[in-house]
Amino acid sequence: MNLKGLAKNRLPGHVAIIMDGNGRWARLRGKGRIEGHRRGRASVRTVVEMSRRLGIPYLSLYAFSTENWLRPKEEVHALMDLLEHYLAVEQPKMMRHGIRLLAIGDKSRLPDAVLRTLEHAVRATQHNTGMTVVLALSYSGRDDIARMVQGIARKVRDGACAVEDINEEMISGHMETKSIPDPDLLIRTSGEMRISNFFLWQIPYTELYITSTLWPDFREAEYLEALLEFQRRRRRFGRTDEQIGEPLRSVGRSQ
Repeated sequence: MNLKGLAKNRLPGHVAIIMDGNGRWARLRGKGRIEGHRRGRASVRTVVEMSRRLGIPYLSLYAFSTENWLRPKEEVHALMDLLEHYLAVEQPKMMRHGIRLLAIGDKSRLPDAVLRTLEHAVRATQHNTGMTVVLALSYSGRDDIARMVQGIARKVRDGACAVEDINEEMISGHMETKSIPDPDLLIRTSGEMRISNFFLWQIPYTELYITSTLWPDFREAEYLEALLEFQRRRRRFGRTDEQIGEPLRSVGRSQ
């Protein structure tokens, strides 16, 4: 892996990826959509391994949205089979490399066999400290927010807190992602210009990177370019250039 130009001290602490384009990849090659999903597993392995080697602590993968349940039953069934197989095969590697697995989303909708395999992998890796991989499965950003509101509303109803106590910190503490930092970089493959109901609360100052590369073709070179582009950005968080005190030329493409 050629890392020329990549500043190790300016890597994102949390990368989130909307993995899109498996179906289009397959269609362009005259194959069934499931073949695209199968090929996409290699890209998952690539970004997990590369993140681990670079020392990126958190990687979130949008694997299956609540809206994806609306897809043809045959495709959903195949996706669940692929997920179960992937988790079973990758768990020993996660243990060897110290990778902790977390899962967010409405897991009650997952098939029993998939849920058992997922829960086993989460339990087995819970004490690993090398990096954390977050799988968003049957996940909806709006549902995450709705359940946060319900949780805080119950506390107010029960007298555990007052309306005036509600602030951003409390809200974040009731989201499914309460134990992980907000993403620094959000990558979307396939060129679509939308968030697709992913991490709606968590990305107010996340850098967005859109690539036309379809997910099965997203490998080391594409991930490296996304990380390099992240390092070219100036993250002001509402402040001015003068306040952040960083000359523009220091983050230019000449790095």
